[in-house]
Amino acid sequence: MVDKILEEAREIPVVGSYDVVIAGGGIAGISAALAAARAGSTVCLLEKACALGGLATIGNVIYFLPLCDGLGHQVSAGISEELLLLSVNDEQIPIPEIHIKPVPEAWRKGGSIEERIKERYLTAFNPITFCYKLERLLLKNKIKLYFDTRFAAVRKEGTRITEVLVENKSGRCAIRCKAVVDATGDADVCSAAGEKTASLSSNVRCGWYYYIDNGLLKLSCLTKPMDANARRLPSSGRNFRGDDADQVTAMLLASRQLMMQDLQSRTADSAGRAFPIMLPQIPCFRMTRRLAGRRVLRESDNRRWFENTLGMTGDWRYPGPIYCLPMEILAAVHTSNLITAGRCISSAGRAWDVTRAIPTCAVTGQAAGTAAAFLALDQLPRFQDIDVRTLQKYLQRQKVIINRKLLHH
Repeated sequence: MVDKILEEAREIPVVGSYDVVIAGGGIAGISAALAAARAGSTVCLLEKACALGGLATIGNVIYFLPLCDGLGHQVSAGISEELLLLSVNDEQIPIPEIHIKPVPEAWRKGGSIEERIKERYLTAFNPITFCYKLERLLLKNKIKLYFDTRFAAVRKEGTRITEVLVENKSGRCAIRCKAVVDATGDADVCSAAGEKTASLSSNVRCGWYYYIDNGLLKLSCLTKPMDANARRLPSSGRNFRGDDADQVTAMLLASRQLMMQDLQSRTADSAGRAFPIMLPQIPCFRMTRRLAGRRVLRESDNRRWFENTLGMTGDWRYPGPIYCLPMEILAAVHTSNLITAGRCISSAGRAWDVTRAIPTCAVTGQAAGTAAAFLALDQLPRFQDIDVRTLQKYLQRQKVIINRKLLHH
């Protein structure tokens, strides 16, 4: 039996009121915040770390994976392309040692299908400068930022979230809202709101870290390879789940040990001239906990059209697949003003491995943020009450690709 205590009731100060509150400042949350603000709503973004970008920046996972299907066709655009271009707007040439990769020439203006088949539409960026660029972009769009602020709970009236409760240096605070986007990566808001969720315990230790080797800055990628020449992840000997405090701590400890063992090997190979510079500042989980939505996106949905598609994504792992992203995999089931973005959307199996990546995080973030703004500004009771045709047309005007014909290439 679990030992318990009863916490005293207390008054919680309300520190703000916004149309849309977004929990999580990774690529999904950033995209949702930009989309919601540009649609005319007031926006507050909560981030438990002290920087934006999540795995992409403070996790050192610096690949902005492909916006194409691998067959020469772009399938993701809008904010996803805006952020991809922003990530390397100050990089003109590749830097192989630290994996910097500017926009491929084939994907600049005038590239042919044949050229684009040979090289996918991806970049690899400097995580420090990208982090700063993201901050400037959100501030430019008048988005209220709270760093070092952890989502704690929700307060509901009926099926609606009326306040989001947070913990930060000011103590426990409440933020009023009309709509909420769960971009935590771990479905933390969904779980707190009573939504059904699904969890994985198959995460392995991993870590991308920077080091200096004989005076040269390099990046070590301890993860599954993107190509045959990349360094493979050694067997971890155990797996971890991301929705349990002890498991998160164990994963962090094991991953740092892995990186230090890797560094020792590199130090021996370079006659003692290898020094660590920057390790990940967050646990680098792949898939932890996600919403169990009205629909679950699966690998079998490859090239399947949904009438309420709000964006599209390719498969970063290999060419060919295209996934449409419908409203049912984003919107919560029992909480009428809660919607998800990023790796906690309702997808499973190999499809979850696709949708956890940066491009899909940005696409679902833009869709969720826009839908949240529509819900808040039109004072609609549920996401299902949004006119999907109007939403789709708006997203298309914002350069989101929603094109059934792409499925038949």
